[in-house]
Amino acid sequence: MKKVRIGIVGLGRLGRAHANNLAFGVPAAELVAACSVVPAELEYAKNELGVAKTYADFGEMCQDPDIDAVVIVSPSTFHPEQISLALKAGKHIFCEKPLAVTLDECYATEKEVEQYPDLVFMLGFMRRYDPSYAYAKKKIDEGAIGKPYLVKATGVDPDADAESLLDSGYVPKSGGIMMDMASHDIDLMRWFLGDDPEEVYAIGSTVKHPRFTEQGDVETACATFSFKNGAMGQLHVGRAAVHGYHIETEIIGTEGSIRVSPVPAKNLAVMYDKHGVVQECVRNFPERFQQAYVEEMKEFVDCVQNGKKPGVVVHDGTAATQICEAAQKALVTKGVVKI
Repeated sequence: MKKVRIGIVGLGRLGRAHANNLAFGVPAAELVAACSVVPAELEYAKNELGVAKTYADFGEMCQDPDIDAVVIVSPSTFHPEQISLALKAGKHIFCEKPLAVTLDECYATEKEVEQYPDLVFMLGFMRRYDPSYAYAKKKIDEGAIGKPYLVKATGVDPDADAESLLDSGYVPKSGGIMMDMASHDIDLMRWFLGDDPEEVYAIGSTVKHPRFTEQGDVETACATFSFKNGAMGQLHVGRAAVHGYHIETEIIGTEGSIRVSPVPAKNLAVMYDKHGVVQECVRNFPERFQQAYVEEMKEFVDCVQNGKKPGVVVHDGTAATQICEAAQKALVTKGVVKI
């Protein structure tokens, strides 16, 4: 079958990971073009990935007749405009989350995507394609734990990155810890429980790094969700995991439970020494979800080749933003917020 010819925009840390996967890890894809306003990133695409065509203008790349699809890994504020340009040019789209930075933009972008039903649109909630999470979902669908009624999720970034995050000036522009960090866990809650939450209560605190408070945010936050079908969700997000990048999820059902990553292990090796029993942990999200990024791109390419709909659709992006916004409001107002 003919390979899907892809152009990518954005070659930062995550963009480079996607570009490498497309160039070397997805056999049915061919990375033929790259777009960036950073000359060094275009040089990287040419010299390291063998990309023949490079662009500084995304609209110009979309007009290239040799491109079947685009992968958008640019800064979040550009997503709605670039999605619109790609749709009008007849290109299939894979877009990293978030769909947009405001809920109004999400609604408008979702409406526009729905006007092009023949084009594949997929959003990058990669955790659904992680082998462990995919296995948990399969077991839930098979009834292995009965009816799921509670998801407990933890997502904490490494403490080693906290000071550089504060120094970067990003925190005041992030939209708050819930908007910045909760979307993947919220997407998993919706996926595992098969429903949307209707109410949320949230609290937060800063204990180790006072500058989070000085910059108008918190270091750690917790939220409790009430779902329309009676299910519940508990969420813990933070920025100070001293042992590494900690992602953990537990799904509890009427007949059992499933825990994913109770220890964020780097591999199966365990060291026994003067410190006791030690297991190395993953340090960041590209390392933890390396295979998930490959698998989600394989699904996108398969959908383009075979006219299928992906497992993550445009509404999932709108829903995640809506719920994160409500959780952030609950955190700030210290009250229950209806979604």
